[in-house]
Amino acid sequence: MTLFSRIRMVVPLPMAAALASALLWASIAVAQGTAPVSPQPESVHRFIGMLADPDVQRFLQQQSQAAKDATEPPPPETPNRDPSFSEFATRFRAHAAGLLGAVNSFPSEATRGRSALEGDIQANGGTRPIVLIIAFIAAGLAAQWLFRSISAGWRSWMARAPYRTVLERMTALAARLLWAACYVLSFGLGSIGFFLLFQWPPIIREIVVGYLLAIVVFRLASALFDVFLAPRAEAENGFRVVPLGNEAARHWAKRLSYLVGWFAFGWVTIRLLGTLAFSLPVRQLAAYSLGLVLLVIGVEAVWRRPSQLSAGPPRRISLRVRNWLWTVYFVTLWLLWVVGAMRLFWIALACAALPCAIALTNASVNNILRPSSAEEGGHKTGTVASVIVERGIRATLIVGAIILLAGALDVRLTEMTTQDSPLLRLVRGLLSAGIILMIVDLAWNIVKVLIDRKLGDTEATHEIGSERERRRLRLRTLLPILRNFVMILFSAVAIMMALSSLGVEIGPLIAGAGVVGVAIGFGAQTVVKDVISGMFYLLDDAFRVGEYIQSGSYKGTVESFSLRSVKLRHHRGALYIVPFSELGAIQNMSRDWVIEKMTITITYDSDIEKARKIIKKIGLELFEDPEFKPTTIEPLKMQGIDSLGDSGLLLRMKVMTLPGQQFTLKRRALRMIHQAFNEHGIKLAVPTVQVSGGKDDAVAAAAQQTLAAHSAAAAANPA
Repeated sequence: MTLFSRIRMVVPLPMAAALASALLWASIAVAQGTAPVSPQPESVHRFIGMLADPDVQRFLQQQSQAAKDATEPPPPETPNRDPSFSEFATRFRAHAAGLLGAVNSFPSEATRGRSALEGDIQANGGTRPIVLIIAFIAAGLAAQWLFRSISAGWRSWMARAPYRTVLERMTALAARLLWAACYVLSFGLGSIGFFLLFQWPPIIREIVVGYLLAIVVFRLASALFDVFLAPRAEAENGFRVVPLGNEAARHWAKRLSYLVGWFAFGWVTIRLLGTLAFSLPVRQLAAYSLGLVLLVIGVEAVWRRPSQLSAGPPRRISLRVRNWLWTVYFVTLWLLWVVGAMRLFWIALACAALPCAIALTNASVNNILRPSSAEEGGHKTGTVASVIVERGIRATLIVGAIILLAGALDVRLTEMTTQDSPLLRLVRGLLSAGIILMIVDLAWNIVKVLIDRKLGDTEATHEIGSERERRRLRLRTLLPILRNFVMILFSAVAIMMALSSLGVEIGPLIAGAGVVGVAIGFGAQTVVKDVISGMFYLLDDAFRVGEYIQSGSYKGTVESFSLRSVKLRHHRGALYIVPFSELGAIQNMSRDWVIEKMTITITYDSDIEKARKIIKKIGLELFEDPEFKPTTIEPLKMQGIDSLGDSGLLLRMKVMTLPGQQFTLKRRALRMIHQAFNEHGIKLAVPTVQVSGGKDDAVAAAAQQTLAAHSAAAAANPA
C-alpha cells in the first residue's frame, strides 16, 4: 500500500487534498533554497518528489473537484423532452442492429445457457425440468380432482341456484367466483406448493416454478371466463354475466384464455432467458417472436367471431370492414412494440381498450343489477346501485388509464402539484375538470334514475276521479319538467366549475352572462312571458297530462308540454302547439265531475207521469250496470217540462258522471228511452204542418215558413 493510499484511509478526501497542496508549496519553497532546519529522511524526499510530479498534481485536482461535487446538492433534473426525428432514427438503427446481431449471437448464447442448465441438471441427478413440470402438473391435477370431489354438493347447489332477483344473482355469482378461485388454488398448491417442499438447484427451480405459475395463470383465466361467459352451458339457468349468445360466449372464452395463457408463457420464458444470462437483444428478439403468436390469436379471433355479434340496428361500417380495421390496429400495435415506440404503443392501446372496457363493464353491470319483472313493476329502468357501480367502474378505468399513460409517457403526477408552468397548469385543470364532470355525471344519472322510476310507477292507472289518479296525473305532468330543469342546472354548474378549474375567471363571465341575459330578455319578451306563464299554470295546477281543456279556439287533450308551450290533441286528430302566454282563461273539462243534459219532445196527448217513471227506471238500470256504475255519480232523472213546443212537450233530463264518460252513457240512455216509449205508447213529437183548403197564397207561405223553422230547429238539436 502506497503512502498516498494510507493518507486517504486516515484523512478525508477534501482534507487530504488541502494537505497535499500545502506540502506541494512547501516542496517548492525548499526547492527555492530555504534552508532546512534538520536533514530530511529519504521517505520525505520521495514524497515531495511525488507531489512535484504533474500527473500526481492533476490527479489531486480531479479528486478535489470530485469531492466538491459530491458535497454539493445535485442540480435539478431537466424535464424529459421528446427525441427529434434524427434521434429516433438513430435509436431505431441501433435497435435494428442489435436485433440482427442477436440473430448471429443466439447460437453461442444458447450453448452457454444450455451448459449452465446442464450443470444444474447434473447436480439434480440428471432429472430434466420438463419431467418435473409434467410430474408436478399431474400432482396439481390430482389435488384439483380431490377438491372437485369434495365440493360436489357445492357444484350441485350452484347448478340449481336461481337468478331471478339481483340478490340471487349476486349470491350465485359470488359462489361461482369463490369456487373457481378454490379450484385453481388447489391446482397451485398441488403443483407449485408440493414442488417447493424440496430443495432444487436454482436454475431448475426458476424454470419449473415459472412455467407452473404460467399454467396456474392460464387455468385461473379459463376459470374466470367460465364464470363470466358460461361457455359450456346454455347460459347457466338462463343467466350469463356478459350478455352474449351461446356461440359468441364459447368463441371468446376460448380465445381470451389462449391469449392470457400464451402471454403468461412468454413472460416466464423471457424472464428465464435473463436468468440464463442471455443478452438483452436476444431476449427482445424472442419476445417479438412470441408476440407474433399473440398477434395471430387476436386476428383469428376477430375474423372468426360469430356474425350474431353484429346483430341489432344496422351499422354504417360493414362487418368485413371492421374486421380489417381491427387487423390493421393489431398489426400496428405489434409494429410499434417492435420498433420501440412505446409511448405511441401505450397511447394506441389505451385509446381502443378503454372504450371497449367501459362498454363491456356497463353491459355486465346492467345485466347483473337489472331488476326482475316483479321488482321493476312492469317498467324497465335502471337502479341507483347500477348507476353507482357503473359510474364507479368507469371512473376507475379512466383513472387507471391515466396512471398507465403517465407511467408510459414518464409524467410524474406527484411532481405536477409542486411545479408550475403553463402546460402543467393546463394539465392540472383538465384533470380537475374531468373529475368534476364525472362527479356531476354521477349525480345527474342518480337523479335521472330516480325520476324515471317514479315516472314508471305512474304508468299504471287507478280509479278514474280518485285521489290516487289525480296524484298520478300531476306527477306525470311535473316530473318531466323537473328532469329537464335538473339537467340544465347540472350542466350549467358543471361547465362553470370546469372552466374555473381550467383557470378561467367565471366571475366576469357570470356578470357578462347576466347582462346578456337581460338584453336577451328584452329582445325575447314573448319567450320569457311564455316560460313565466307556464310556471304559474303549473303552480295553479290548471291542467295535467291527459286532461281535456279548452282555451279560446283551442281545445283538446293535453299530450305534453315544454317550458314555453303545451301540445293539445284535438278529438279529430289535429295537434295544437300553443304558447302558454296565448292560453288565457282555461276551461278544464276533465276535473271532478260533469253534468250532461238531454232533451226529448213528446206529443201533447202523452202521459207525462208515465214518461217520468220510465226515465227514472232507465236511469236506475244504468246506474246499476257494471259498465257505467264506476263512472256514474248521480243516476239519470227527468227534471220536468222545459217548454211547450210547437209540436209537443219538451222534457229535460240530466245525469252526473265523471269527466269524459258522459257521452257513452248518453247514447245508451237515448236508445233505451226510445225503445221504452215505443213499448208504452208514448209518441215522440215531430214537426207537422196543417194546411187548410183554398188557394190562399199567404196561408201556404206561412205554412212553408213554419216547416222551414221546425227543420232548422231539429237540425240544431239532433237529440
